[in-house]
Amino acid sequence: MTPREIIRRTIEYSGPERIARTYGDSDMCDAFCSAKTHATDWKETGGDQWERTDEWGNTWRRIDATSKGEVAMGVLENISAIDTYKLPDYSKPEDYICVSDMRAQVPDKWLLGQIPGFAFNIARKMRKLDQYLMDLVLEADRMHELHDRIDNMVEDMIRNYAAVGVDGVMFLEDWGTQCQTLISPDMWRKEFFPRFVKLCGIAHDLGIKVFMHSCGKIEAIVPGLMEAGIDVLQFDQPDLHGLDILAAHQKRGKITFWCPVDIQKTLQLLDENIIRNKAREMLDKLWHGRGGFIAGYYVDNKSIGLDPKWQGYACDEFSKYGIATRYKVM
Repeated sequence: MTPREIIRRTIEYSGPERIARTYGDSDMCDAFCSAKTHATDWKETGGDQWERTDEWGNTWRRIDATSKGEVAMGVLENISAIDTYKLPDYSKPEDYICVSDMRAQVPDKWLLGQIPGFAFNIARKMRKLDQYLMDLVLEADRMHELHDRIDNMVEDMIRNYAAVGVDGVMFLEDWGTQCQTLISPDMWRKEFFPRFVKLCGIAHDLGIKVFMHSCGKIEAIVPGLMEAGIDVLQFDQPDLHGLDILAAHQKRGKITFWCPVDIQKTLQLLDENIIRNKAREMLDKLWHGRGGFIAGYYVDNKSIGLDPKWQGYACDEFSKYGIATRYKVM
């Protein structure tokens, strides 16, 4: 099987010959369109401070050379600026020629077109998270308007990515804290669920899958995400939810989880046996040789204070025991 086929069979629960993986010789390649509006590279501003502007015009800062940083100033400091603000333009087919070129270079890999988020991830940065959460209650109509405009932009990206041959699209949307979702599940269902349904439906109609990353404990909305059409959920903290809970979701529908061994709890123990055992447990509970699990790797070891060898033990275990013949296909 080609890597592309292994990912497809994993998502469809149709018996890949081995575990799908995104470490070592990864089965997937990320693709990015070339559209650029406000984005700049990180620049050191002195005193170990770094700053950049993102595609939307938000100002980001960080205190080291490797972390992702945080939004220090949103582009929509005043809510009235929504009326004149112009979103980046992702509608031009010529901005996706580079993706088409990559498709030709890696015909046997799963090609994943990267989207900067759905409405929540993009709007919360434009207003900054604290103000945005208040806006969802106090300025619901204005936020609904902004979300609609973002949806239209994301639809342009999905359609253009599909036209140049990607296998799926992926967006990052951190919905949770350590203990719950950032907004109530009822509010999520009312304002955001219909948007997920629409955008996932467009992607599926075009023959591509939808991958979503989220940090935090989002257990309360996982059933809604599955119902809306998310095909793959990428979690770096699977133990925050619990492997048994994730496995229970798989009994309700064909959801695939893409995870490394937990970066917050298990890897931080710096214990080879515990890490290897957790990797085996993930295979046993989430994969079973049928599909439904992609073995991940957290690429920024430095930002989480880890020697790469600790993830290396997990990857070795995934590869050694992630062979379909070791499991009875369910």
